[in-house]
Amino acid sequence: MSISIPRGTQDILPGEVEKWQLIEAKARELCEKYQYQEIRTPIFEHTDLFARGVGDTTDIVQKEMYTFDDRGGRSLTLRPEGTAAVVRSFVEKKMFGYPNQPVKLYYMGPMFRYERPQAGRFRQFVQFGIEALGSNDPAIDAEVISLAMNLYKEMGLKKLKLVINSLGDKESRTAHRNALVNHFQPRIGEFCHDCQNRLEKNPLRILDCKQDHNHELMKTAPSIIDYLNDDSKAYFEKLQHYLTQLEIEFVVDPNLVRGLDYYNHTAFEIMSDAEGFGAITTLCGGGRYNGLAEEMGGPETPGIGFAMSIERFIAALNAEGIELEINQGIDCYLAALGEEAKDYTVGLLQKLRLAGVSAERDYLNRKIKAQFKAADRLNAKYVAVLGDEELSNNKINLKNMATGEQVEIALTQFVEYFQENKR
Repeated sequence: MSISIPRGTQDILPGEVEKWQLIEAKARELCEKYQYQEIRTPIFEHTDLFARGVGDTTDIVQKEMYTFDDRGGRSLTLRPEGTAAVVRSFVEKKMFGYPNQPVKLYYMGPMFRYERPQAGRFRQFVQFGIEALGSNDPAIDAEVISLAMNLYKEMGLKKLKLVINSLGDKESRTAHRNALVNHFQPRIGEFCHDCQNRLEKNPLRILDCKQDHNHELMKTAPSIIDYLNDDSKAYFEKLQHYLTQLEIEFVVDPNLVRGLDYYNHTAFEIMSDAEGFGAITTLCGGGRYNGLAEEMGGPETPGIGFAMSIERFIAALNAEGIELEINQGIDCYLAALGEEAKDYTVGLLQKLRLAGVSAERDYLNRKIKAQFKAADRLNAKYVAVLGDEELSNNKINLKNMATGEQVEIALTQFVEYFQENKR
């Protein structure tokens, strides 16, 4: 009986995984420049964390979580997103007392959601995200957005669209919430079961419904922009001013609703406008979540962050035809002729590697011609040929694969010579 990979997961093989490594390295490099530090949280957490932190009216909590009871009868969940766990750690480890504020963190790792797999969307996926906790300044909202935009641009993406909205403060949201209830209530029976449940719990989520998005009431629903109080308007205008200062183009979309319950004020998405990218164009989403730390038992702490899928990042690169340079080749391939020479290359290979040289040798007892073909496949810059006769004479032949030039070198000086001349 053969065993296949679970649906909604993928193997990332050599030749492809290098793309991931380049993106991850660039993300870490940018975080260092922006002064965000890495945090690593558990892959599973208590289920209540996500019910409280993500929101019990969200599709994530209601339909998509991988939840199980452990042997002690405790309900645990594979993390479906990163923010709730980061904020839990922030509160539990009392980071709000750190001298350097705001606390700026980033994470990178697998997340799990039980949903229908499709192009660029998996049940296990890798997410990179940042969280800035402790500041109410709209300038840090702009910084968070700029980090995401810069990461995409520095990897070569050009067809990007930034969409922003304001969900307002508590007073603005309450006024908008009441307007939404009054708008939808007379005809809520025409909507799906989920929307009917959301009417009283979180009517804003109705606007995010994929099943009823074409209903006529959706088009005439009250806009949050019309219910922003003066403070919320000023905050949103300041954010737009900062984005303009940073030369980041954006579009204001009053209908943008993030899928998590804890957002307020700034909400944003970065989308791909590349032809053929697919129906789901969102690459990255985020926003401000003042109040989440209090929900976790901590002090009042404003926060903002984003999360992006590495899978969708790569899909966007493919849609724009951007090829990342992933195969730099190796420095040296050791080709051996004769048993004594083959034995000797085991130790010589180790010396090269310890000297900082990327090197490989034959392990299949192939003929010299096949060994040269293997060196070509590995994109070796040099091939060093050692036979039993050369070994007895303390010599080795080094061939430059680009120029065809060959030199004979004393074995005792080979590693040193190669270090000095391999560039």
